[in-house]
Amino acid sequence: MISFIAFIGVFSVIVLVHECGHFIAAKRFGVKVYEFSIGFPFGPRVFLFKHKETEFTLRLFPLGGFVSFSKEGDENTGNLFEVSNLNRALIVSAGSFFNIIFSFIVFTMVFFIARHLNFIDAIALTAKTMGIILSGTITTILNIISGKGSMEAFIGPVGIAVMAGQVANKGILDLLYFSGILSMSLGIMNFIPFPALDGGQLFLLLIEAVKKKKLSLKTYQIINSIGFLLFILLTIIVTYKDIIRFIA
Repeated sequence: MISFIAFIGVFSVIVLVHECGHFIAAKRFGVKVYEFSIGFPFGPRVFLFKHKETEFTLRLFPLGGFVSFSKEGDENTGNLFEVSNLNRALIVSAGSFFNIIFSFIVFTMVFFIARHLNFIDAIALTAKTMGIILSGTITTILNIISGKGSMEAFIGPVGIAVMAGQVANKGILDLLYFSGILSMSLGIMNFIPFPALDGGQLFLLLIEAVKKKKLSLKTYQIINSIGFLLFILLTIIVTYKDIIRFIA
């Protein structure tokens, strides 16, 4: 139960930070957001609060989240594609940047409190820690792509839940530190040019910039749908490996 509660708490905060990045950037550039949701996209809504055109919702399965730039049932109502490519890129990137900023704040706070460092030293140690996470995450990704590594390096929801429970038993500062690591890692991995991730959207924007022509909304929908299905399949595979690993 502790593992489940810790996992839900940590993961929900990290997702909330990520989606806030997209939301704030979108509003900054005049793009309407019709839904801000925490939870699996296809899960039923358990809470709804509406402010202006935006519905803030909580869904039954709190794994993931999203911001919707079009009204439900009408994919052509959004104005995301009306802004410049640069502003779209900033909106897409903002989620990951918020995760990285969140990690910086969390690490600095933990080092300041737990290690009794002064503020400057805490920031210096934070920068070093984030550099190590950045290097390790990129190396892992490159090794898997090149065939030098394996999928065993990836941990799914079950693995994260088990680790969150173990860390939670050690205290709140350890759980905060774990949250910082997870937020940083997810922020970096979201830049991978995979269709279901923010990096995939940035790659499509790069194609548009090279072609000097916008891709059709239908093209985006098809690519994102395929990417989402592949992402679900990957999550199932990684989760299965997590279960086998921890049972063993």
